[in-house]
Amino acid sequence: MNLDYATAPARGYEPRSRSSEPALRWVASVPHAVVVGAGFGGIAAALRLRAKGYRVTVIDRCQQLGGRAQVFERNGFRHDAGPTVITAPFLFEELFTLFGERFADHVKLVPLTPWYRFCFADGDHFDYGGTLDETLAEISRISADDREGYLRLLEHSKRIFDIGFTRLSDKPFDRLRSMVRVIPSLVRLRCDRTVWGLVKTFLKNEKLRQAFSIQPLLVGGNPFDTTSIYGLIHYLERAHGVFFAMGGTGAITRALGNLMERRGVAVQLGATVRRIRIEAGAATGVELENGKVIAADLVISNADAAHLYTSMVPKARQAWSSRLKLSAASYSMGLFVLYFGTRKTYPGVAHHTIWLGERYRELLDEIFNKKILSEDFSLYLHRPTATDPSFAPPGCESFYVLCPVPNLQADIDWSVQGPLLRDRIVAALDRTILPGLAETITAEFSMTPNDFKHDYLSVHGAGFSVAPLFRQSAWFRFHNRAEGIRNLFLVGAGTHPGAGVPGVLCSAKVVDAMVPAAEMVLRQEPYAA
Repeated sequence: MNLDYATAPARGYEPRSRSSEPALRWVASVPHAVVVGAGFGGIAAALRLRAKGYRVTVIDRCQQLGGRAQVFERNGFRHDAGPTVITAPFLFEELFTLFGERFADHVKLVPLTPWYRFCFADGDHFDYGGTLDETLAEISRISADDREGYLRLLEHSKRIFDIGFTRLSDKPFDRLRSMVRVIPSLVRLRCDRTVWGLVKTFLKNEKLRQAFSIQPLLVGGNPFDTTSIYGLIHYLERAHGVFFAMGGTGAITRALGNLMERRGVAVQLGATVRRIRIEAGAATGVELENGKVIAADLVISNADAAHLYTSMVPKARQAWSSRLKLSAASYSMGLFVLYFGTRKTYPGVAHHTIWLGERYRELLDEIFNKKILSEDFSLYLHRPTATDPSFAPPGCESFYVLCPVPNLQADIDWSVQGPLLRDRIVAALDRTILPGLAETITAEFSMTPNDFKHDYLSVHGAGFSVAPLFRQSAWFRFHNRAEGIRNLFLVGAGTHPGAGVPGVLCSAKVVDAMVPAAEMVLRQEPYAA
């Protein structure tokens, strides 16, 4: 999929145009956009810019597309390395629609029931998802008094969704006045509250409070600190469902990669961008680690936003606002991820399981604030073979288990603590939902925050870039238009609207709204300052 745009034609593709003028015809005259990073945000930005008529080159240090959505294979077992939960599939559909294609022709999504199974320390469980009546029946089984409270929570979540997602998630927040305009709505919705504060207002049962406040962890936040804007996830799941892509999330990455290839997007893998080249206050290209320079009319960074501003752009070239955000940044937790197969099957285990330990608030405080690696833990267990048996050899299962841990701001020697944590996790799963695991586990390997720092250049090895605090949301988050540098734009978890698959896909929509069509650049119409 590597193309040299000095000689390669645009493969006959005529870009989406915002004028009645003929489509761009000569490669030499077509403005060039370089996308740094091939995560979902970078891929989405590349496709959107290609649809606007740009020549596009995507560069990534990994050997596969997808960023954290890599695919690992060991001894016949396949693992999605990163995201496994697909919500808001219409955001993927939009990318194919740009080129007159259908997402469903390339990827098969299947709805899951339940969406998640919560397993509590006392052996009880709660199946969340399916129809509203099924969810209400499960809530009533645990706490009949919370049935009506959940309906009120869902209604409040819808109000947050209507503002936070429908109106704001794909809108630029690079102007302070943009933030000022929405403050009254955020105040009415009490978005100063945390997710935990929101949930406990509506639910009384401690188990249900935990189950319905856990969602911020999926985007790197502590429910006791994360703004209740993220309470919109409840309604997002209810309105649009929770899905699994047959073949895994990697099937989506492959489909997007094939779409880029069909439409003439150049891709360079195994290449690391060392820095953004800046001349006269504007991004003019990128410099690779090997010294090669690739010129560009604009640059889209899908690198970790904090890494961009610490290592790829000199501080002297940055605006005061980005320097301030960087100096005051709070980061998401780290992740310890154990990938493994089993030589037996576990048909009673759900596709997605949230395994909760005895402590909740105290554990999260140790992870996020005290930066302590505790003896206990809570876990997310992914069993893709529950839906797609192709992930493992016959008679076997494929799993990964994700354990939130402190990021690298903690003093933890992962070469020592990683194997010890692995043993505690395997023992805990063995005595609860995966009996016999210790004897049947096979083809295992793991990732620690050290790997996130090395592989993805994530500052402090954080699993989700900067944390989703209110003071790090919307205008207060790293802007999608680089602060102080023209023609440099940001997508991905560390910028608006935030982490998670829907968030990074929406960040590309924000950039799409900012960047003019290619023919406007040819007419030398300037970018907005």
